[in-house]
Amino acid sequence: MKEHFIDLLEYNSHFNQLLIESYLENKDSFNEKMISLINHILNAQQIWNSRIIIGPSFGVWQINPDERLLEINQSNFKNSIKILNEKNLDEIIVYKNSKGDDFQNSIQGILFHFINHSTYHRGQLAMLMKQAGLEPINTDYIFYKRN
Repeated sequence: MKEHFIDLLEYNSHFNQLLIESYLENKDSFNEKMISLINHILNAQQIWNSRIIIGPSFGVWQINPDERLLEINQSNFKNSIKILNEKNLDEIIVYKNSKGDDFQNSIQGILFHFINHSTYHRGQLAMLMKQAGLEPINTDYIFYKRN
């Protein structure tokens, strides 16, 4: 199972990086919603990682400096891999959501959630990129595995 999550995290990080690079190369074509979604994808993974490793977390919709986006993506990946290497996937994490409500989920469930969450928002970004006249990035998992 650990190897499967490593593969999914590599996939997630790879396409986040491509989206960030596309944004940095085409800033004039990215609107506020698109910028917000890119940041939200990164923020969400950082928040979930921090809930597991108990550390400071970003705001859900905070906008990060453009020059830090690639670094944040890489840091998110490294922290998620660290979690995989140091924690039991069945361990239950007790946390508060952004509204302050208490919840608990397994690390395995949390990892799957933020990977799936990222995929969802990358799909939204593909649609918005096409509407803005940009070539959307094919971020399908099977496409990633074919290359």
